[in-house]
Amino acid sequence: MKKILIFTTAYLPFVGGAELAIKEITDRLSSSEFSFDLITLNLDGKQKAEEQMGNVRVIRLSCSKVLFPFRASSRAIVLHREKPYDRIWSVMASYGGFAGLFFKHHFPKVPFILTLQEGDSFAHIYRRVFFIWPLFKMIFTRADHITAISNYLADWARRMGATCPVEVIPNGVSIKNFEYQISNIEKEEIKEKLNIKPEDKVIITTSRLVEKNGVGDLIESMRYLPENVKLIICGSGSLEKSYKLKAISYKLENRTRFIGFVPHSELPQYLHASDIFCRPSLSEGMGSSFVEAMAAGLPVIATRVGGIPDFLKDGETGLFCEVQNPKSIAEKVTLLLSDTALRVKIIANASALVREDYDWDFIAGKMENAFVDKE
Repeated sequence: MKKILIFTTAYLPFVGGAELAIKEITDRLSSSEFSFDLITLNLDGKQKAEEQMGNVRVIRLSCSKVLFPFRASSRAIVLHREKPYDRIWSVMASYGGFAGLFFKHHFPKVPFILTLQEGDSFAHIYRRVFFIWPLFKMIFTRADHITAISNYLADWARRMGATCPVEVIPNGVSIKNFEYQISNIEKEEIKEKLNIKPEDKVIITTSRLVEKNGVGDLIESMRYLPENVKLIICGSGSLEKSYKLKAISYKLENRTRFIGFVPHSELPQYLHASDIFCRPSLSEGMGSSFVEAMAAGLPVIATRVGGIPDFLKDGETGLFCEVQNPKSIAEKVTLLLSDTALRVKIIANASALVREDYDWDFIAGKMENAFVDKE
C-alpha cells in the first residue's frame, strides 16, 4: 500500500477548487492500494483536531497560516518516523508548498509532488512572497513531480526553475451531478423564490466575491442589457457589501440577486434555472466553475486569461469577452440570447469536451500515476 501525506492550508468543510480536487481524487483511489494523511489548518477553530473523511485521515492544526509550514512539517516528521510515507503531496505553492519543502529538507529521498492550483495573478503572488523569493522558488526546484491544472500554470512552473516532470492534470467535474436536469416546475419554483418571472432571462455566476473574479464588471454590464435580463450571484467574499452598493448605485438592485454562499451540492439547481454563465475574471488558474456550468448545459462567457483558453474556444465551446469591459460582456450576452444556432452549437461542443477531458474518474487515474513508482 502506498502511504501519501498531503499538505494543504484548507480542507473540508471549506470547499474551493483545490479542496474539491483532493476529495474527488482520494475518493476514487482504492483504499486497499492507497492511504492518505492530510495536514491542514483548523480555519474556524470549530473542526475536529483529527477525523477520518473518506479515504483521508485529516489532521487539523490550530495556528496561523504563517506558522503552518513549520507546524505542519514538524508534525509530518513525527508521523513519518512512526510509519514512513511513500510520497508527500503539497497542494498549491504557498503555505502547503513550504511545508512540503521543509519536510523534503529532512527526508530528501521521499518523492515530493507539487500540485499548482493558483488562481491569483503572478504579480499578486510575487507581492506576497518577494521578500523570500529564493526560498519560494525552491518549492519548484526541489519538487520531484509537478502537476498543474492548466498549461498556464505548467508554464509558470518551468519559468520558476522546475527541472522535474511537469504535467497538466486539470480539475474535473462530477458530470452526473451537474448534467441532471431539473423539471420545469422546479425551475419555476426557484425563479419564483428569487422573484424572477418565468419569461426572464437569467445570467448566473458562481464566484468568490473578490476582485480577481470580475463580478463588479458583470454587475455593471447589466446597465447595457434589457430589463428582462436578471443576474444571480452565488458566492460570498470581502467585496460583497461593495458589490451590493454598486448594484444600488446603478439602480440594478431589482435585477440582481445575491444568493450568498451556496453549498457545492446545491449549485446545479441554480445553474439549471439559468440561461447563461459568466465570470469575467481578471486572473484564473483554471476555473472549475466554468467547466461545471458547461456540464450543466449552460453557454459560458469568460475572459481570455490564465488557464481558461485550455477549455474555452471562442465561438466553439464558449465566448470570450474583454477584461474589465462591461459593454463587451453585454454584447456577448446579447449574442447568445439572439443567436439560437450559436447557443445550441456551443452547448453541444462544451458538453462533449467536458465528458471527454474533465470527468473525475479520468482525472483521478492520471493523478494516480504520479503516486506510483515508474518502472
